[in-house]
Amino acid sequence: MEIDVYESLVGQTTLVTGATRGIGVEIANALEANGATVYAGARDPTDVGSASQRPIELDVTNDRSIAAAVARLDDEVGQLDVLVNNAGVAGPEAPLHEVGIDEIDATFAVNLRGPVALTSRALPLLLESPGGRVVNVSSGMGALGEGMSGGYPPYRISKAGLNGLTVYLHGEYGSDGLIANAACPGWVRTDLGSPNAPKSPAEGAETPAWLATFEPGSPGGLFWRDRKRIDW
Repeated sequence: MEIDVYESLVGQTTLVTGATRGIGVEIANALEANGATVYAGARDPTDVGSASQRPIELDVTNDRSIAAAVARLDDEVGQLDVLVNNAGVAGPEAPLHEVGIDEIDATFAVNLRGPVALTSRALPLLLESPGGRVVNVSSGMGALGEGMSGGYPPYRISKAGLNGLTVYLHGEYGSDGLIANAACPGWVRTDLGSPNAPKSPAEGAETPAWLATFEPGSPGGLFWRDRKRIDW
């Protein structure tokens, strides 16, 4: 599949959630290296390590925090070209009948409700940008066709929902120029992954960061891994 991508993101503004560690840090760093103005979302902005990124207080489980973050973007730069919904938690590993409802709610709040709420607030700015992009950091653990046994039920279900958000955004706003895609970073050596995982955080960030460079008219509503389309 031939895809046109920006060689440089100079003049473009990006917002990355969960940008204080793991894949989120590496996505933010990659976008910054490509010239973008990067707003690094964090519950505690002092946790953002890069002096050249713009720390922004953002708790995706808090509606006031979401509204304040988007308002700050609008006030300071008046644009948003790329939203990367990266923040996520693993949640409980136990099978569903052993998981408490409060644990389910907590996982959904970060992994699914948060991206939906933030995207809804950010859409007016994204739609003003030619070919505004939403990149949802999902997981093969939420792929319907790959089977979902093996524990972590709230995580799996929330990532399947995040994929649903991706398809919805493409169906509803694709004709307005929005490019929404989901990425499976693979098994990565992060707090959420495992020390035994084969990929580094930088390798896990490659596909989400690449999706953020899609030019207007590029494919949307798709699921990607290692820069290749995969099935939902």
